Amino acid sequence: MEKIKKGSKLKHRWWLLALYDAVPLVGIYAFMFAALTLRREGISIPCYLCDLMLGAFMVYASRIFVGVYRQIWRFSSPIAYIKLVVADAIACVAYIVIALFIPYLKVITTIRAFLIAVNLIASIIMRLVYQLVYQYPGQNSAIVRLLKGFLRRFAGIHIIPTQQNHRIKIAIVGAGRVGIMLADELLTNPKAPYTPVCFVDIDESKAGRQFSQIPVIGEDAFTEHTILAYGVQEIVFALPKMKSTERQSLYEQYKRFGLKIKTYDYPTAQSAEGGKRQMREFDIDELLFREEKNFINEKTASFYCGKTVLISGGGGSIGSELCRQISKMNPKKLVILDIYENGAYDIQQELRLKYGSQLSLEVEIVSVCDKNQLDLVFERHCPEVVIHAAAHKHVPLMEHNCCEAVRNNVFGTLNIVETAERHLVEKFIMVSTDKAVNPTNVMGATKRMCEMIVLSRNSRTNFSATRFGNVLGSNGSVVPLFKRQIANGGPITITDNRIIRYFMTIPEASQLVLQSGAMAKNGELYVLDMGKPIKILELAKTMIRLSGFEPYKDIDIVETGLREGEKLFEELLVDQNSNLNKTENELIFIEREQPPKRSEIDEKLTVLREALETECDENVREALLKTVPTYTPPRKIQQ
Repeated sequence: MEKIKKGSKLKHRWWLLALYDAVPLVGIYAFMFAALTLRREGISIPCYLCDLMLGAFMVYASRIFVGVYRQIWRFSSPIAYIKLVVADAIACVAYIVIALFIPYLKVITTIRAFLIAVNLIASIIMRLVYQLVYQYPGQNSAIVRLLKGFLRRFAGIHIIPTQQNHRIKIAIVGAGRVGIMLADELLTNPKAPYTPVCFVDIDESKAGRQFSQIPVIGEDAFTEHTILAYGVQEIVFALPKMKSTERQSLYEQYKRFGLKIKTYDYPTAQSAEGGKRQMREFDIDELLFREEKNFINEKTASFYCGKTVLISGGGGSIGSELCRQISKMNPKKLVILDIYENGAYDIQQELRLKYGSQLSLEVEIVSVCDKNQLDLVFERHCPEVVIHAAAHKHVPLMEHNCCEAVRNNVFGTLNIVETAERHLVEKFIMVSTDKAVNPTNVMGATKRMCEMIVLSRNSRTNFSATRFGNVLGSNGSVVPLFKRQIANGGPITITDNRIIRYFMTIPEASQLVLQSGAMAKNGELYVLDMGKPIKILELAKTMIRLSGFEPYKDIDIVETGLREGEKLFEELLVDQNSNLNKTENELIFIEREQPPKRSEIDEKLTVLREALETECDENVREALLKTVPTYTPPRKIQQ
């Protein structure tokens, strides 16, 4: 990297550049006059000076008219050079035409055109040299050093070399438009922390070529020897239009080098926030190496448009994303209900910053366990749609806090369900989980009980539930834990190397809830086709490699054993032989099960309420065994 220091002689004034342009113009005319004199053309000095003055006047007048001297040439684009060519073309025509009407100007027309053309070439070269030295201060070839010396002597630009050892050397995979833009951005930014040392491209026709002295290497020729030769420290993918399968194949191909792998987003890439360019590590959802699904369509958006929507647990990871998605659909009012004030505050500030007064937004700090406060909130805001995402969800914590799990998850759900019915809410959508399917833990059992409560209702309110698997990046999920463990130098802990899980992104999960809620009829349970499950062990290895380390070498992976209530794999259906009904979305299905009777649910709730009154976790666990038929406690599984 080099720093550019401007001398006192260098001023941002148009006349200074015009003065520099006079140097080649006078030089070319002097050379041509000498050549004509030697050929004894008989042209006098006064005549030639008049010709020179006319030509110079035409050039400067045309360039000023076209706006050549309004350009900042150090950052000029091809359009600026086209303007220069157009200006001199106009000058040439005007020069020749006017000279025809001045008899004592004896220079022939072809020579005048030749003079203008050579002067144009000289002007372009002068600007290109200036732009090269200014925009690419890191270049240090012999010709560039010569040009630097010339500009320092005659233009007052002082270029002081500094050390570049602190810059990270990267190989850019993709020598296309985006890759070249990335390299250009790094080369022209003296404060950039990276320096490109080579391109890698699958197109063999590009191999052996260069961009700004950066060589393009064929994909097959990029080996460990090449990495050592160029000192590559990181690999950057500059291929924004990659499909998930291509990205996975590319990652598998390059991870063997043991280098940190990053990706470069261009404004056309969806993952670039706000359309900004950025070089970044892979997002956690990209660890799946699959296409993120979008469930929101016009029909779904029109359902929520103009309605008052209340989201319980709106400050949580799923709840806050639901708030973001709803805000895009122009609701009449969005009500965020949560007992955790920090999460509610964060999403409130985010939405206010983004939408301002365009979004009617209210925040209520209320527990779903408080029936009286729920009534007041519903009376104040009159919600038409309620999305219930409030719940305790940490499996190990709920195993040792059974009373709180039942109190919050089961009876909190009952409270908000009954409140919604009393206030004639149009639709009630409950967020559920795959852990409710044949549960082996307290948390899953409580969520299954919540599903039965919701599906048993038969009133003017339309009730439904949506069930999905693990969500990447949600509070308490495995990915943030792995990131913290990697940042601390390891080890990464997994309970069992055989564990597999279904995964989806937070936006996917939220959009699924919203679309299924919009299409729901009373008493329906929606299930998402989540694709293939992935092994937690492979997820851990991938995260380690993306961080620039090698599994078991730099970061260890330790198996700790299954936690109480944990399964090796999760299910999405209570009855694996049950038939699923298709919906208008080919990835969303309805599980058809016989809804429980309201009287049966009331009896189960009585059993749970009596157990809860004892404040004994074991009594509550035994009550769950009686009320949730599919619940199998951990000790039975381990026998």
